[in-house]
Amino acid sequence: MTTSHTDGQDGSPERLPVGVGPWEGPWPDGDHWDPELLAEGDRRNVVDAYRYWRLEAIVADLDRSRHAFHVAVENWQHDLNIGSVVRTANAFNAAAVHIVGRRRWNRRGAMVTDRYQHIHHHPDAAALAAWCADRGLMLIGVDNFPDSVPLETFDLPESAMLLFGQEGPGLTDEAHAACESVLSIEQYGSTRSMNAAAAAAIAMHAWIRRHAFGQRVPGS
Repeated sequence: MTTSHTDGQDGSPERLPVGVGPWEGPWPDGDHWDPELLAEGDRRNVVDAYRYWRLEAIVADLDRSRHAFHVAVENWQHDLNIGSVVRTANAFNAAAVHIVGRRRWNRRGAMVTDRYQHIHHHPDAAALAAWCADRGLMLIGVDNFPDSVPLETFDLPESAMLLFGQEGPGLTDEAHAACESVLSIEQYGSTRSMNAAAAAAIAMHAWIRRHAFGQRVPGS
């Protein structure tokens, strides 16, 4: 990945590498360090606390503080938004992401964050609902339906599965029927609905504000 800034001469953007270069000084001790990254530098999209860490060590550390909510997305049209949902789920350290429908999904928007996230597949909404029931997770859809209740006033349970539909059609009838509750996000403009990835980010953050704000930070 790269970032950019104005070079101060002709105003054109100058592309600069992100991350850190090779480790300077004696190498640190510990099994979580990656010798290749220490030698060559770490340009991954990870927080500074995880610089130079092995992938497996990062996942193991994240597993120490995974949150109790899960995120599920219906995958019938190879939606580009799925990758963005996975990326946000990683940012909020969701317990897992669940793909409902087609097994193959569009990973482009995930920006390789799926490597740090547990991913499960379910063939349909009924299978997802059964998985939730076995684990005591409340299956909650997020979409604009006549029976939807406002996310802003709903008391999100700690153990929850937040289910999102495809961009455009939203949740399928099967998914709608499988949910214990369906929530809507209050809107004040002219558009009927917002981007699915944006809706997912709002719902996940609502859970974070309710149950997790101020908890352990990565690498601590």
